[in-house]
Amino acid sequence: MSAQLQALGLDTATTDYLNSLPGSAELVPGRVVRVDKGMSTVLTEDGPVRATWSGGVLAAIGADSQATPCTGDWVLLRDWPDDRITVEAVAPRRTAIVRADVGGTSQGQVLASNMDVIAIVVGLVPEPNISRIERFLALAWESGARPVVVLTKADLVVDADSFAEDVATAAPGAEVLVCSATTGEGLEAVRALLDNDVTVALLGASGAGKSSLVNALAGVELLDVQAIREDGKGRHTSVRRELIVLPGGGVVIDTPGLRGVGLQESGEGMAAAFPDVTALAEQCKFKDCVHVTEPGCAVQAALEDGSLSVRRYESWQKLQREAAYMARRSDLRLRSEARKNWARQNKENRRDIKPRR
Repeated sequence: MSAQLQALGLDTATTDYLNSLPGSAELVPGRVVRVDKGMSTVLTEDGPVRATWSGGVLAAIGADSQATPCTGDWVLLRDWPDDRITVEAVAPRRTAIVRADVGGTSQGQVLASNMDVIAIVVGLVPEPNISRIERFLALAWESGARPVVVLTKADLVVDADSFAEDVATAAPGAEVLVCSATTGEGLEAVRALLDNDVTVALLGASGAGKSSLVNALAGVELLDVQAIREDGKGRHTSVRRELIVLPGGGVVIDTPGLRGVGLQESGEGMAAAFPDVTALAEQCKFKDCVHVTEPGCAVQAALEDGSLSVRRYESWQKLQREAAYMARRSDLRLRSEARKNWARQNKENRRDIKPRR
């Protein structure tokens, strides 16, 4: 493993996988920086290159859209005599941020991969929405990476620490940091997340201050920044997902502002984001309790005695319903694909049977 690739976040398991592939000695390893219309910009030992996708990769994408190379992927490249460069293989992802497809289908969209930490960037101005933070946390926990909530624009408010306490209550198990890209307050704690060649992916709504945070961590103006609009809504500064190697070490994956975060099927992410409610649900009298009017419901009992807030309960219920809906859509899609495969196979079998003379 070269020092350059190790600084990009290459680990031993990924190295072993890439080296085990047939013909890997003739291929060049690299990490995807960004993706544009079927082309990947890949960072190798010798610098960035532009690569198209090989037939094998395109076939994998046809079978599963999540196989599309994305920012953060580790890949193997082939340099052809005619100066073409193709992505020949994509290594399995250690972690991946997968949200529900924006088109409303049951297919998930991979936003970024192979990050160690997900920093959920939340601007303190305008006043943040706690329920949205919980939604981002569910998405982050599901990825397999470690979530951290980074509250920015601390210089614009007088009660930043107080709000951080409220966020910490709604984010059990996740570290909450407060900083200002303008004054430098709290930046050392954020910069420490990048120690030891760590990859940090930034998630957040438009105007949260992600680009300003990257510039402050880098010490130079790497990304353009824009002021938020008069109505308090953010402007989209980052228009695509991009991997950025910081001068002081560490890798950041910047993502465009997300106005909506659709969740896939309910899994470990929901349980990790709401461990208190999950623990209560396990104490209910009935296993199929929906936590509304059933007798012996521990969740309703906690609502009545005030140990569980109505806001947090409603946020949990909303995300549970959304995840259940996506699971049903996924089941329908899988059944539909199975029927299509069965029909296709039957058609091929009939074509292969020759009629008697």
